Parts: sequence; structure tokens; C-alpha cells
Amino acid sequence: MNFFERQDAARRGSRMLVVVFIAAVICIVAAIDLVMAAAWLWANADDKGPHGIPSGLFVFVSVATVGVIFGVSLFKMAALRIGGGAAVARMVGARRVEPATKDPLERRLLNVVEEMAIAAGTRVPAVYILDDEKGINAFAAGYDVSNCIVTVTRGTLETLTRDELQGVIGHEFSHIVNGDMSLNIRMIGVLAGIVFLGAIGGFVMRNTEGRSKEAGALFFAGLGLFIIGYIGLFFARLIKASVARQREFLADASGVQFTRNPDGLAGALDQIRASTSLARFRGRRGGAPRGTGSARRRCRAGLGPLAARQHRARGRRGRPQDGFRTAHARGDPG
Repeated sequence: MNFFERQDAARRGSRMLVVVFIAAVICIVAAIDLVMAAAWLWANADDKGPHGIPSGLFVFVSVATVGVIFGVSLFKMAALRIGGGAAVARMVGARRVEPATKDPLERRLLNVVEEMAIAAGTRVPAVYILDDEKGINAFAAGYDVSNCIVTVTRGTLETLTRDELQGVIGHEFSHIVNGDMSLNIRMIGVLAGIVFLGAIGGFVMRNTEGRSKEAGALFFAGLGLFIIGYIGLFFARLIKASVARQREFLADASGVQFTRNPDGLAGALDQIRASTSLARFRGRRGGAPRGTGSARRRCRAGLGPLAARQHRARGRRGRPQDGFRTAHARGDPG
């Protein structure tokens, strides 16, 4: 299977999972409808039994639930979009690389970014470096192509060869071109709306007093909202993680299309696997692994599952190679 076929397969998988995500939200709305209908029957029951459910109740509850999710989602998306990718880079302490930099590794990075921009047919984004991060990592940030940025760690520059760096940057350009960041922001917004539903349920339960029938029905409605909100959140996060996995596969395939060099990306994945294994080895001996600060936790770029991504990049089962050396030690010309 070539990289175009892999891109098509990843896009199909992503679309299917997005449909499942939407279906999960619809199921949440339907479940809340049922809870509110049960609460209505409870509150309006008398000696003759429960009265009928008003015809407009389901419509009202559905519209209100969708309105809450949609409204909170818009608010969350707007908050995440403020400042674009540059705001994200500043938040994690990254430094912008100036076009006139004299550092040979930074010059090589700027050249690779410009090459990938030409290959992807998009504008050249601003480039940032996390100077204190010695692990191998990179991420793209920004809502769309007009305000996106690319950030890499110092360890990425010092460890990877030019071909490997090109594979990593090509991968990040795929996230930009395929709109992965805007998709992720939308899904985060919907998750925030679902969390808000659970929070409403918790608020109702905490503030319901008395032993009347109406109070019992109100507490039941709050409990239902709380349970549905957080169960829905759990499954929505699982689906979102699966979507992210497919988008990583798509980014790998598109990155290979941009670079026409699958071994560059696969070599970078080899280096990442070796470096993460070394970090765990150091951690078991009581030392703090390098590159594990808050920036790395915030910007971890979905680098697993590495074996599956190596297999797809190379077309065969990849494994870490022995005797890795840094880009300088290997005499990489930059």
C-alpha cells in the first residue's frame, strides 16, 4: 500500500470515528430526554398514577441540551483560538527562531520548514524552539493555516539527522494541511459541553433540599445528568483518542508524500522509541528523566504507537536500531 492509499484509509477511519462521535452526542441527548421524562412522571404522579408526558417535553429538553453543548463548545473554541499558535508557543515557553539566526541547527530547521511548506503548498509558518527540552518532540499549533506555528525541542535538533528532521516536520505540516488542529479544537469544545452537563447535574444535586415529591424528582434529574455527563465524557474521550490515532497515521502518510523519503520518518520514530526507553530507564534509577517538564506534558505530540507507525512508514515491521548517535556524532551536514 502506497502513501496515497494509506492517506485514504486514514481519512476513511477518521470520518467514521467522527460519525461515531456525533452519534455518541446524540445518544447523550436521548438519554437526558429519558431522564427528564422519568423525572416529570415522578413529580406529577398522584394517587391515580403518573400523568402523561407533554408532547413538547422531549423537544424542549433536546433543544436545551443541544443548546448547552453548542454554547459551551463555542465558548471553549473561542478561548482556544485566542492568539493562534503563537499564544500556545508562548504558553509553553518556546522561543521564536529569527530568520537571521546564525545557529547552524536553527538554520537547518528553517530550511527544512521552508522546503516542507513548498512541498505542502502552504505558507511558511513561524518556527519556535523549546530550548530546555532535551527529548525528541514537535508539535503544530493554530486554528488554521493563517495563524499556525511549528515548534520543536532542542533535543530534536541535536539528535535527528536532516532526513529525520524533515520527516518530523513533514508530519507536522500534514496536521496543518489536513486541518487536524481545528478538528481537535472542535472535539475539545464538544467535550467541554458534555462536562458542563455533568456539572449542572452535580450543582442540582448539591442544592436540592427537602423531602417533597418535587424535590425527589429534581434530585433524580440532577443525578441522571451527572451520570450521563461523565459516562458520555468517558466514551467521547475514547472516540477522540481513536480519531487522534487515525490522524497521526494520516500525518505520517502525508509527511512521506511531502518528503518522498519514508526512511526519514521511520528513522525519527526509531530515535523517539530509543530515547523514550532511555528516559524510563533513568527514571527507574531515581533520576528525573530529561525533557519531562510541564511543556512536554502539555505538548506531547501523540508519538505512539511507534511500532505501528514505523511499520506503515517503512512498509515493514520497524524496530529500533542499535548504537544510535546524535546528528553531530554522525556527521550530519545540516
